[in-house]
Amino acid sequence: MSSSSRSWSRAGTALRGWRSRQWAVAGAGALATAILVGVPTDVVPNPLFGRSVPVQWWNYPALAVTAVLAGIVLSTYVRQPWSSPEPKAEDGTRLGAIGGVLSFFAVGCPVCNKLILVLLGASGALSYWAPLQPLLAFLSVGLLAEAALRRLSLQTACPVTASA
Repeated sequence: MSSSSRSWSRAGTALRGWRSRQWAVAGAGALATAILVGVPTDVVPNPLFGRSVPVQWWNYPALAVTAVLAGIVLSTYVRQPWSSPEPKAEDGTRLGAIGGVLSFFAVGCPVCNKLILVLLGASGALSYWAPLQPLLAFLSVGLLAEAALRRLSLQTACPVTASA
């Protein structure tokens, strides 16, 4: 995908043209993301999961931004009769999926992650992994924002037909 297919202007135009159906899907997607990421990581307090390390102040805005962007990306899959053809999978889908998974690791308890514990131990998780988590949050948000930008830009792009 070329950088010319990304456009803040076209993405804004796409958002302004959304109907209630897209906004409803975006809201439901944001809520689902907040629950799917926030509950198991105990950023959203609940009786099912706990943390050994307290939630950090930045976990809340990271989860909120992740949820909003994931909702927008999910809503780009709602087809409208007037819309251009569905974007191809390489047009932001993988970026959104990777961003969503990274957000889980970013806001999760550093010593509750079994893989990190096996690789680094508890002291390594706190010394090495925990300081990397805010960077993972920024990377996650960046990937989700790029996925949203690409998919929204394609919603208002004029399709190019191949000439014979």
